[in-house]
Amino acid sequence: MTSETEMPELSGRDLHLVKKAPAIAVAAIARMPEGPFRSDSDMTDMKTLLDKMIESDVELEHYARAARIAVTGKPD
Repeated sequence: MTSETEMPELSGRDLHLVKKAPAIAVAAIARMPEGPFRSDSDMTDMKTLLDKMIESDVELEHYARAARIAVTGKPD
């Protein structure tokens, strides 16, 4: 069992999926109406996680666009 601070080394497709999943979740939560069922704290935490994992604004925009497409089903 690993401690809470140890993270597995991810690369390639695994790393891509770990970055894309919270980006999709953030896009989905952002589209929800404000209220008791919208988890703003989760959205904030996932944005912070993405900021730590994503190395540039260009890469961030790539994942944000992919997330919007995944959530809306429509290209930009």
